[in-house]
Amino acid sequence: MARIPTVPTALLAAGGLTGGFALAQATEKRQLGGAVFLAATAAAIPRWTRTAGPATAAALTGLSIGAMGASHPLSKKIGPWPSVAVVSTAVAVAAWATVDRRA
Repeated sequence: MARIPTVPTALLAAGGLTGGFALAQATEKRQLGGAVFLAATAAAIPRWTRTAGPATAAALTGLSIGAMGASHPLSKKIGPWPSVAVVSTAVAVAAWATVDRRA
């Protein structure tokens, strides 16, 4: 039986932030963007826990939530899309370094 490839958690985490923002912008419904962010983060948490343990999973979850919060004031300084790019990259790098490169 062929193995179905898994999506790297770095891509899930960054995609949740970026995709959530894009959907919120396109629909003018922040709740939809939040739902995308929540779904992507929730999808990554089990693999973070399985691969790197509950402490790392909690830290990455906190980083993701903090990044979402930090993107708002950062956007006032550098613009909304650059802000989302910065925080998404930070979360993706952290997820790759602590989880994905081990898998």
